[in-house]
Order: sequence, then structure tokens, then C-alpha cells
Amino acid sequence: MDQKRKPIIGLAGGIGSGKSTVAQMLAELGCLVSNSDDLARAALRDPAIKSQIVQWWGEGVQDKQGEIDRAKVASIVFDDPAERKRLEALVHPWIEARRREQFASAPPEAPALVIDAPLLFEANLDKHVDVVIYVDADRPVRLSRGMATRGWTEAELAKREQSQLPLDEKRSRADYIVMNNGDLSELRSQIRQILSTIVDSCRT
Repeated sequence: MDQKRKPIIGLAGGIGSGKSTVAQMLAELGCLVSNSDDLARAALRDPAIKSQIVQWWGEGVQDKQGEIDRAKVASIVFDDPAERKRLEALVHPWIEARRREQFASAPPEAPALVIDAPLLFEANLDKHVDVVIYVDADRPVRLSRGMATRGWTEAELAKREQSQLPLDEKRSRADYIVMNNGDLSELRSQIRQILSTIVDSCRT
């Protein structure tokens, strides 16, 4: 690791594994967390990006307020890998530029910087991090969370997972693995220890 800068941690895991929960815990420990989902929502409000999406897929991808409807866009890109790649090529550079701005403004006391991105490996963001934490959870647990928070069916979860790298590959490429089947106290303890190890390794 570059000893002159803060370590950058990437979060990976299956859909519904609880990456956002881990990100929140890292934030509570003082880390600066860059949330790719939040940045993606902001990107879709950028006039230039909105205009391009409407040009591609028509005014039907807008909601009643004239904003891009994420669900409608998702229905297009998850059924067509070529369209998904086209959208990613448009949005990812915008997100990366804002992430760099966030990291550049990190407070001096922040122990680490965190990238919370659903497509850490698929978007090659792992090349920009020092370590990867893989958040694991049993499939029934992940499915239950997807149904509760997003209303997804098992078929929808499977379709979205098929658009990503296999979980075994993500797991094998991680530096740390944490289980998140629901015991938040145990998860918090794991995260605290891992963060301490990562920060200590930067000081040696």
C-alpha cells in the first residue's frame, strides 16, 4: 500500500448480503464511504445523462416528474447485456469523478476510504482499492432481504445475480470475508477488527 494515503476498502458480496450495513458500520467507525447507488441516482439527474438516456430509450423511461425511472431502466438493461454495457459506459465515468471528489475531501481523521459498489469487480473498481471485504450471507437470507426491501421475487434475484460475476469468484478474490446472517453484534465486531488490521498494516 501507498503509505502516504489512506487505505481504500472495497465492499463486495451477493445481492441482499448486507453490504450497505457493513458500509454503515465502517462510517460509524469514522471511514468516509462512497456509495455508488447514491451516486448513480445523482448521475441520472444530470441533464446530459438524462438527455442521452431519453434519446436511447424514449420518453417512456421518465416518471411523471420528468426524472429517469430507475425501475424502467433496470427492466431494459437487465434483459439486454449490450444495453447494460452502454448505460455503464455513460454513467460510470460520472460516478468515478464524483467519488474522487469525495475522497479528496475526506477529513484527516478518517481511518480509511470505502467504495460501496454493487459491481465492484464487474466495473473493475477492485483495481482502485487496497483490500476487498466480501460480505457473505446464506441465499435464503439474501432472498428474504430482497423481498422485504425491494419486493423482488426469487426469479428477479436470480436474473440480477446472473448479470454479475459468480459469487464464488467474488469470494475468492476478496481479502476478508464476513458473515452477515443477522447477528449485527458479531458483524460489528468482525468489521471493527478487520478495519483495525487494515489500518495497522498501513502503518508498518
